[in-house]
Amino acid sequence: MKYKLVIFDFDGTLADSMPWFLDIVDGVADRYSFKRVDRAEIDRLRALSARKLIEIHGIPLWKLPRITMHLRQLADRDSHLIPLFEGVREVLMDLASRGVTLAVVTSNTEANVRKILGPELSSLIRYYQCGASMFGKKSKFRKVLQQAGVHPREVLSIGDEIRDMDAAAAYDIPFGAVAWGYTRIDALAARSPVEVFHRMTDIVERVA
Repeated sequence: MKYKLVIFDFDGTLADSMPWFLDIVDGVADRYSFKRVDRAEIDRLRALSARKLIEIHGIPLWKLPRITMHLRQLADRDSHLIPLFEGVREVLMDLASRGVTLAVVTSNTEANVRKILGPELSSLIRYYQCGASMFGKKSKFRKVLQQAGVHPREVLSIGDEIRDMDAAAAYDIPFGAVAWGYTRIDALAARSPVEVFHRMTDIVERVA
């Protein structure tokens, strides 16, 4: 087995939440007085880090906790509108059947994650470290490593954002970038992840 533990990000990796996010983000921008997302610029914006996006949209750092809390509440309200990506069920079940331990590290809440995954898939996840702040995933990775008792090189973190990669790198955890999430795959690939997944089925082929 190549990796004993796989840590998944949730939004943009397992859950196809970007269409929902684009539907609600203007309302959030108006509520918290930051710049709306220019739809004509979405492709360019998807190549940028979260820190750069925050800067471009004029969001003061002190507002981030309130905005994040509001987004979690909206995601709870709208969880029925946020589907899993096609193939997620098969990938999680296949990895679990091969003895790979699964974890989720996310800024979303555990309740939201469990609702969107559903009971069957939720039961396959051994470790949940949820509710991370915008740039607080590093501590969540540390907790998963402590819980699982594995060496970082036996772990693969799979995600769709530059901040996911940075958090994994803090503990020398190999990172696998997915091509279907919030950040464009060319922007992620430029940072030399250990794995690049263009299709959901690539995950099982490369991990187990």
